[in-house]
Amino acid sequence: MINATTTSDPSSTVQPQKPFEQKQSGVQNNTVLGRRGLERLDLLLLVVESLDLNGGEAMLWATNQLGLQKQFPNRVELWKRRCHNPLRRATRRGDLSSIDTEALLRLLCFMASRLYPLLHQLLSSREPEELNLQRWTLLDQRLRDLIEERMNPRRGAVQRLLRPEQSQPIQRELVLTLALAAGNGGVDRLRASLLDPTP
Repeated sequence: MINATTTSDPSSTVQPQKPFEQKQSGVQNNTVLGRRGLERLDLLLLVVESLDLNGGEAMLWATNQLGLQKQFPNRVELWKRRCHNPLRRATRRGDLSSIDTEALLRLLCFMASRLYPLLHQLLSSREPEELNLQRWTLLDQRLRDLIEERMNPRRGAVQRLLRPEQSQPIQRELVLTLALAAGNGGVDRLRASLLDPTP
C-alpha cells in the first residue's frame, strides 16, 4: 500500500530554497499555459494529494520553503490559482498569470521530489506484482474521490478520468510526469511537458 506517513511529515530531506523572487534570474518567466496545460497541472497536484494524505498542509509548508508566500499566503489563494482548471466545478475565467504559473511549477516539482520514493515504487517493474497492484488501487481510489469531489462530472474529460478502462493509462502518465519533474531540471521538464500541444 501507499505509505502516506512517509510523506506527511514536512521535515523531509528536501532542503529549503531561496525565495521565489530571487530565483527568477535566468529562468523563463513568461509561461502561459493553454487549457490542456492547466488541466494537467491541476491533475498533477491532485495526484500529489492522493499520494500524501496531508498533501494540502505539505503544499503550504512547501510554499514557505520556496519563498512563495506572496503568491500563496494561504490555502484559499492556492485554491484560487488551481481553479483556472476548466474541469473544476467552480472555475476562474482568464489565463493564469506567468508568475503564478511558474510558482505552481516550482511547488509541484518540490512536492514531486519529496514523493519520489513513492513514485519510484509505483513505476518499478521490480516490485512484487500484488503489492504494486495494491498501491495503484489505493492511488486510484484516492484520486477518484478527489476528482468526484472537485471536478465537473458533466465534462467528458472528467468522465474519462472516472472510467477504469480509460483512467488507468492516464494515471500512469501523470505519475510518470511527476517522477520526471523531480530533481534537478525538473521545472524545465515539467514546463516543456505542459506546453506540449500533443493530446
